[in-house]
Amino acid sequence: MRSKLRKFPFRALQRKLFNNLARWLCYFFLFLCGITLFFRFVPLPFSAYMVQQKTVHLLQGEPYAINYQWTSLDNIAWQMQLAVIAAEDQRFPEHSGFDWNAIESALKHNQRSAKIRGGSTISQQTAKNLYLWHGQSWLRKGLEVPTTTLLEILWSKKRILEVYLNIAEFGNGIFGVEAASRHYFKKSAKDLTQQEAALLAAVLPNPIIFKANKPSYYVKRKQRWIMRQMNALGKNYLSKI
Repeated sequence: MRSKLRKFPFRALQRKLFNNLARWLCYFFLFLCGITLFFRFVPLPFSAYMVQQKTVHLLQGEPYAINYQWTSLDNIAWQMQLAVIAAEDQRFPEHSGFDWNAIESALKHNQRSAKIRGGSTISQQTAKNLYLWHGQSWLRKGLEVPTTTLLEILWSKKRILEVYLNIAEFGNGIFGVEAASRHYFKKSAKDLTQQEAALLAAVLPNPIIFKANKPSYYVKRKQRWIMRQMNALGKNYLSKI
């Protein structure tokens, strides 16, 4: 009897902690749904990755200016829209946030090669840049699943592409295609040519190492590959979104 009395408070405490955790997780999920629905219609003032970069540089005592200018999808050249799809996620109009074939292919490639290849879709990258942090961890990968699913449920494909093009990093502190276009080409994103769009898309995997203003041989080769993919897909491919 005495041992049962000892266990009861502990079990009650466990149950209380579990109920509190479940309640706060529910509140957090509802908040996330609300903020995601809100940003379906409103331009984003910043992303979690921008905050992460700014915070890291401040802690290191380094100056870090964010060059960011929101623009609507209608003011982004169709060549730029097609370029990122051709480069990053050619099944973007068809999948529901995850390209399982690309993920399987990336896993097989990474098992036999020291050069890591990603299998993330545009939807996953948008969720990561908007809500999460950069880095390799199972926790971040796990959180990427519900946040990506939430975007796919509450946003249209056009909205996902619009946000992706606005918060993707194109250089040190340069976020979004409008800021990148004005920084590198002295023009608006709506006036980008196929060559310029393909060049910007070519640096997206790592815009700190791969530079649009000083493209390496690898970047130029990828730019040409992206242009070939764009020609194969065709402008009408965007009508699927």
